[in-house]
Amino acid sequence: MNFVGDSYGAMEAQYIRRRHRHQTRENQCTSALVKHIKAPIQLVWSLVRRFDQPQKYKPFVSRCIVKGDLGIGSVREVNAKSGLPATTSTERLEFLDDEEHILGVKIVGGDHRLRNYSSIITVHPEVTEDGRPGTLVIESFVVDVPDGNTKDETCYFVEALIRCNLKSLADVSERMAVQDRTEPINQ
Repeated sequence: MNFVGDSYGAMEAQYIRRRHRHQTRENQCTSALVKHIKAPIQLVWSLVRRFDQPQKYKPFVSRCIVKGDLGIGSVREVNAKSGLPATTSTERLEFLDDEEHILGVKIVGGDHRLRNYSSIITVHPEVTEDGRPGTLVIESFVVDVPDGNTKDETCYFVEALIRCNLKSLADVSERMAVQDRTEPINQ
């Protein structure tokens, strides 16, 4: 598995080993990206867990319509903003754990080349350098390598999308945290 994003160490590797297991086949690629966010876990999780509103932080999503009760198995139809090599994606909620802060999503259709795509996002508390509550976000994925592409090309493309989403998540969360004025954690 590739590790991409902010620097990672033993703790990130441990989280990835424990929560980001993907069964990969020969024609698939997998990777994990990490992002440290200067906002408390409750705030970050409140954005990540909203299966019905990915556009709150995902810059390429213009609209989302959910079919179901927002429980496991619910399906969302996501419309992408123009300029991407796709306009729609159909995604199913595979896993949601509000105590452990884990979200699993599988793409089940759409007009794109991401076949057998599955992702796991985990959110972990940490303390920032200035003693404030922070959050470590890890997103991993597995996806088929389309005909005519290499594993490296496929991973690079998906990692670029996730990197944009994680940067946007950090920007939105940190802006909200500043408005909320979270206090330092006493150690």
